Amino acid sequence: MTEVTRRLVPPPGYDFARTVRALPMGRHDPCFRIADGSFWWTTRTPDGTATLGLRRDGTELAATAWGAGREWILAQADGVAGLRDDLTGFSELARAHPVVTRVAKVYSGHRIAATGRVFQRLLRAVMEQKVTGKEAYHGYAAAVRHFHRLAGSEPAPGPLPTLLLPPDPAAVAATPYWAFHPLGVEQKRADALCRVAAVADQLEAAPDAVALTTRLTSIRGIGPWTAAEVSRIAFGDPDAVSVGDYHIPHMVAWALAGEVRAGARDAGPDARKGDLSPADKRMLALLEPFRGHRGRVCILLELGGLMAPRFGPRMPIRSFAAY
Repeated sequence: MTEVTRRLVPPPGYDFARTVRALPMGRHDPCFRIADGSFWWTTRTPDGTATLGLRRDGTELAATAWGAGREWILAQADGVAGLRDDLTGFSELARAHPVVTRVAKVYSGHRIAATGRVFQRLLRAVMEQKVTGKEAYHGYAAAVRHFHRLAGSEPAPGPLPTLLLPPDPAAVAATPYWAFHPLGVEQKRADALCRVAAVADQLEAAPDAVALTTRLTSIRGIGPWTAAEVSRIAFGDPDAVSVGDYHIPHMVAWALAGEVRAGARDAGPDARKGDLSPADKRMLALLEPFRGHRGRVCILLELGGLMAPRFGPRMPIRSFAAY
């Protein structure tokens, strides 16, 4: 089993664990592992399948890669580790609000990772559209396992046989929507996933976060929330704000203005024309002083546990699998 290794030098105070923890979907993401101080990720690169392992080695990070795409993923390893994250000017912006100043200091070692892969993150983001976290994870994990079986249980490169490769976009694009129902995914999300899978090559070729966002939001079923979730991880975009999120506007309003709620989440009759909800408008107004790092501020507030108070029951967990 051929492997290649690269040494990476993180900055002082770098927080490896918090940086890579943002990449998997929960603790049991089938395409990732975080165990014994090591981070593992398997993906499909332009050169073929590959697995990356990252671990602390003294003051350095050791990056090791396997598979046909090992050189590609090894070249991306510093991005995956968040070492390409540019914090230039953020310390000055953070002084605009005492809460941001505090969380920026407490979590100064956190970096935003950049995987360089679009469709793999799109799979998760589409599954997260308009459902609870548990529903999203069940649909995502079920889809990864379903396409793994369809591919003849294609093994992930490297020493961890339990890692599963993400689905091949071509296989997803060729799948009828009703095949997703047993996975707990309704037609709306299934159709959106198949649409992005059909143009995955064009999306992967986007040169930057702006171009990717433009391409994504031109696809029916993909809005600014999904585009921000993908560009933040694929390109490490520190300004990507998840407009349309269920919780983030209220978190920002609570942390930065002491407001229990940012406003109504319904964008009204002009939503299709890009009109924002009152909650999103309030969130963006409060984040404006941090332009260039607005997404970073949201991440830091969440790391600080500054979620707004919650009222009423949780959303019910549903399943479309039996329909």
